Amino acid sequence: MTKAIALHGGAGLARRADFDACRKVLEQALEAGYAALEKSSLDAVIAAVVILEDSGVFNAGRGSCTTSEGRVEMDASVMGGTDRAAGAVACVSRIRNPVLAAHAVMQHTKHVLLAGDGAERFARQKRLRQVTASYFTSREKSVGTVGCVALDGDGRLAAATSTGGYAGKLPGRVGDSPLIGAGNYADDRSCAVSGTGIGEMFIRSSLPHNVSARMLYRGEPLGSAAVRALAEIPRLKGRGGLVAVDRRGKVAMPFNTQVMYRAAIDSRGKRIVSIR
Repeated sequence: MTKAIALHGGAGLARRADFDACRKVLEQALEAGYAALEKSSLDAVIAAVVILEDSGVFNAGRGSCTTSEGRVEMDASVMGGTDRAAGAVACVSRIRNPVLAAHAVMQHTKHVLLAGDGAERFARQKRLRQVTASYFTSREKSVGTVGCVALDGDGRLAAATSTGGYAGKLPGRVGDSPLIGAGNYADDRSCAVSGTGIGEMFIRSSLPHNVSARMLYRGEPLGSAAVRALAEIPRLKGRGGLVAVDRRGKVAMPFNTQVMYRAAIDSRGKRIVSIR
């Protein structure tokens, strides 16, 4: 059985980060996600992202930064590659694990994206845990968006992404993370991708979908497709990175920033946990 998983905790400048703490959480998320691959790739990416959201180390879930008005507004999405089913939430402030809410949208509605109060009402109806504002650390982070991609033994790909946006953003701003094709993408015919960086540029370039399209329509291998798709971001005056896995279990994790918090287990069982 071919299995693989890759995850990230953001890309950016090497500053004000506890690398040891970040590395420990990346390792925990990697092991949890890999174990969950016994169930499915979708279970794996959710398990990994929940740990990243709960850690308080990354800018997602508990560690989310705040808007210009001092409020946490989080976004998340999930996608399965077999039927390209997807779910997402945006601008949520009380859901402990936005990735679980995104999964619930995927499972229990005919929609893809729910936002704001409607998303939070839906999460309550599904008995997802909600917390008060004091739960969130509500401080600017030097590490960023989290995400995970995986391939299970049945050849199914999946992707998940979760973020608190960026510090000082305008209230109501929605970045790439909850937008399918911009924050992540999964297609069993090609690859699963989760991105991290300046969200507006990822939206404008449809970065994750671009990786898949290059593989499907140009016949490019994963590594080349990922690097060439990411090359569009600097042309738009942005920076960032991505993690990706293809249907054969190959992994790519390119970035054009000083650091990207990343970890992977490829189809050969090789483990990588790296920051610089």
